[in-house]
Amino acid sequence: MSKQLIVALSKGRILDETLPLLADAGVEPLEDLGKSRKLLFDTNLPDVKLVVIRATDVPTYVQLGAADLGVAGKDVLLEHGAEGLYEPLDLEIARCKLMTAGVRGAEPALARRRVATKFVNIARRWYAQQGIQAEVIKLYGAMELAPLMNLADEIVDIVDTGNTLRANGMEPGELIASISTRLVVNKAAMTMKHARIKPLLERLEQAVAARREGVAG
Repeated sequence: MSKQLIVALSKGRILDETLPLLADAGVEPLEDLGKSRKLLFDTNLPDVKLVVIRATDVPTYVQLGAADLGVAGKDVLLEHGAEGLYEPLDLEIARCKLMTAGVRGAEPALARRRVATKFVNIARRWYAQQGIQAEVIKLYGAMELAPLMNLADEIVDIVDTGNTLRANGMEPGELIASISTRLVVNKAAMTMKHARIKPLLERLEQAVAARREGVAG
């Protein structure tokens, strides 16, 4: 096993919020990730490289050992499953909520509901736990459209401000999970590269704590 550490980062908003934390922990890419078409980046640490991929792919890269560590939202981890992963640190960034939502004022169907979501596994588990029969329809975007077009009774989706729901005549329903971004580590790498991972993990913990205290202050 190589002594090099590969860290898989999620594209998009999470990336923008992760990079300052990594910098506080002493890890900085040698070029601007936002302006490059590359996917694999060298850093100021010769044994640490960053790979930038779709958020939904991060758990797979880390589980299968292509990356040693990864940064992914809890929603992705809940949907994907966390077998083969340690989740040692909540980075406390990109906070949001995973919720049900429906048309404003509509009474939810009691017996059986059609639910549109990209979080198929989470939705199936949650509705089963509530004792509700649910037909789960997988969509990849524009969830709010599904109830408006009578494709679904309600949706399961990420809610941040709730503005998109309100703009489409919908309202949030039940909270399924509070979401934030997590650091995950491949279990084999945690054992084989412990001496290299542990200091990085400790510096990230300090960076998260410092940011939390700064916000509180």
